Formats: sequence, structure tokens, C-alpha cells
Amino acid sequence: MVCFVFSNFLIGLREGLEAALVVGILVAYLVKIGRRDSLVPIWTGVVAAVAISLAFGAVLTFTSQSLSFKAQEAFAGFMSIIAVGFVTWMVFWMRRAAKSMKSELQSRVDAALAMGTSALVLTAFVAVAREGLETALFLWTNAQAAGSSAQPLIGAVLGLGAAVLLGYLIYRRAVAIDLAKFFTWTGLALIVVAAGVLAYGIHDLGEAGIVNFGRASAWDITSWYTASSWYGTLLKGVFNFSPNPTVLEVFVWWAYLVPTLFLFARGLLFAAGSPRPVEPPRVESLA
Repeated sequence: MVCFVFSNFLIGLREGLEAALVVGILVAYLVKIGRRDSLVPIWTGVVAAVAISLAFGAVLTFTSQSLSFKAQEAFAGFMSIIAVGFVTWMVFWMRRAAKSMKSELQSRVDAALAMGTSALVLTAFVAVAREGLETALFLWTNAQAAGSSAQPLIGAVLGLGAAVLLGYLIYRRAVAIDLAKFFTWTGLALIVVAAGVLAYGIHDLGEAGIVNFGRASAWDITSWYTASSWYGTLLKGVFNFSPNPTVLEVFVWWAYLVPTLFLFARGLLFAAGSPRPVEPPRVESLA
């Protein structure tokens, strides 16, 4: 299950760093304009967002466990599809919005300062909760595909911990990383992981009896394939590879992966060929 630890580590690191950067921008801006008295409402909103994200993950887990087998499969299948939709949207949104995220957040803080404490709490809550709820949903669905809850959870905790540490070091200007490249490469990796989650979601819907077409076996190599081997763990953890998938699962995996990677890469090439290139965000831009 090492690869499931890695895939959830990647999810936790990528999504957690987004949230950490948001918090860093909010805090740095308030310090810069001399409004340290407004940091408490910001942290109140951040804590509330983290709490509701954890509660959402718990609700997903307990809801699934209380259902019958077919209902569990249907629930997991639909949640997987929703999670892939959210993650795909966020990957593309982050690619476009990273350059303007700082100015937009600062504008929201200025407006919230004029409105009062409650507005500051709400601003921080909304900014972080969006990342937190998406992360909780995607981590949960990826853990369902793993068929194990402990090791994927370890990967998620390690990834989130690394994100918090890295976000703090960036805020303190102790490290400097090319955030544009970081989000580009992790975005590509998340698209591959999302393809596997989507295929497994279709598998769950088939087990629930909701999707009854394309159920013929695409291939069957179970006679010599060992799922617990190093290569089996690698293929399952990264690509959600199955030794006996259905035709529909294979089709969905490719139908999602190819056009999504194409659109993502095309956006990168378009940005690279822009006549007015924008410098990637650096640590200095957070203060």
C-alpha cells in the first residue's frame, strides 16, 4: 500500500499547500497594513474551516459504514464522480487564478475590514473551507479505492503536515520554490490519480447494479498477476490498475485522462506563448 500512501500524500501536499498559501497571504497582508488586531478573526475562520472539513470526512465515513453493501457501492461511486469533478475544476482553476490570487484575497480582506469582525471570519472560512472540503472528499474516495483506511490516512496526514510546514517556511521566507512549476506538476499527477478514482467509481456503480452496460471483462490476468506484489501495489496505487477490469472502466479511464491532459497541457503551452509572460509567484509575493 506504499503507493496509496504516496498518492494520498500528494493530494494532502498539493491541496494543503493551496490552503496554507491562502492563510499566509491573509496573515501577511494584515501584518503589512498594521492590522495585527484582526489576526484572531482570521484564525477563527481558519480553525472553523478545518473543523468542518474534518466533520465532512467523518460524515462520509460513518454514512458509508451504516449502509447496505449495494448502497455503500452506490454512495462511493457517486462520491467518486463528484470528487473527480471538483478536483479537475480546482486543478484548472488554480492554473488560471494563481497569478491573481494574492490581489483578490487582499481585496476581500479590505472589504471585510470595512464590514467588521464577522466578515473577516467569513472571508478566512470560505477561502480555506473550499480547499478543505474538496481535500476531504478526494482523500476519502481515494481511500475507498485503496480498500484500506489506515495507510492512505497516513499518507494524507504526512502530506498535510508537509504542506503546513512548507507554507510556514514560505511565509517566513526560509525557502523559495517555483510555485507555478509545483502546481503544474502536481496538477498533472492529480489528473492521473483522478482518472483512477473515476474508473473505480464506475466499478462501484456496477457493483451496486446502477451501471449495467460495458460489464464484459476487458482482460483477465489474475492467473499470474499478484496484486500484493511491488508492481501490483505500484500500478494499483498510481493508476488504479485492475487485473480484471470491465470494458467500461477502461474506456472511462482513457476517456477522462486523454482529453483532460490535453486541455491542461494546451493551457500551459498557451500561457508559455503569451506575448506578456507573467513571472511565477515567488515567496516575496506572499508578504
